[in-house]
Amino acid sequence: MTRQTLFNLTGAALLLPALLLARTTAHPTQSCEAYNNLKHTRNTHHVVLNPAKDYTILKKHKGQYLILLKGESPAQRWVDDDCFAPGKSEHQSAKSRIHTKKHQPKIFANTNTAKPTILVLSWHNTFCETHPRKQECRISKRSNDPGHLVLHGLWPQPRSNAYCNVPHKIVAKDKHHQWRALPTIDTEPETLTMMDRYLPGYLSYLHKHEWIKHGTCYGTDANTYFHDALSLAAEVDRSEVGRLLKQRIGKRVTLGELRRAFDRSFGAGAGQRVEMKCDRGLLSELWINLRGHGDRLKPLIAKASVRKSRCRSAIVDAPGIQH
Repeated sequence: MTRQTLFNLTGAALLLPALLLARTTAHPTQSCEAYNNLKHTRNTHHVVLNPAKDYTILKKHKGQYLILLKGESPAQRWVDDDCFAPGKSEHQSAKSRIHTKKHQPKIFANTNTAKPTILVLSWHNTFCETHPRKQECRISKRSNDPGHLVLHGLWPQPRSNAYCNVPHKIVAKDKHHQWRALPTIDTEPETLTMMDRYLPGYLSYLHKHEWIKHGTCYGTDANTYFHDALSLAAEVDRSEVGRLLKQRIGKRVTLGELRRAFDRSFGAGAGQRVEMKCDRGLLSELWINLRGHGDRLKPLIAKASVRKSRCRSAIVDAPGIQH
């Protein structure tokens, strides 16, 4: 055995106990789900932690604990860091552990929101062309819908006007794309029905992200925010603008044509408030400047500032992966 080999083996032997000592054993204070990944998109075998048991914590990362679950596959799972109370578990009674509930902070919209907003609408076929693995795109493949505009978001301006009154811990989860773990949003049945048509991204928890980042700065409760945004999206899709895009599926549409369609639908000058976004030569989004709150586009777009557009023409994508 060479001196270098002996040194390597000795170093490894010294390092191993340090690694083992770095692990922490603790019990959860609630029945949390244990996910395969940081984004909380999969939980094989639907594993839920037992507050009466101890678990090995391997490390902490981005507001999450990586824990070891013996007998499970995969054995290493991710849970929220507030599922555990390390250092308190050894002397806490079983009864108090079981009845400790998770605190869901209440988030209130900022009532001093800036007046200007941007309504962002996506051409759903293009989104799925570039994001084919998204849940809403896998479902759309089984749909007979040739294509329509859907809501991406309604964004209070300026851009820095985001995450109003949102706790830092929730902001961190949103920025790490842990959207599934964001607080549940209270919405009325009518709003949920509109989401099914005009916000298919809710299947990937886009609605939670949009509320946490943008809706909290809109100045209303979540249901009103989504009602306004979805109503505006539906109004554009059902207007001459939406009809023009449906007629041009598989063909090219120009910025001038879109702006004239906005003028005819929502008043003279409305088209100047619209920017066309392109992705790989395809129409991807429409960014529409608005001012004020409400669920009717015409009075909101009339008060808004004009908007420049670098994209001047694009193909209106058809369903399916083609490009």
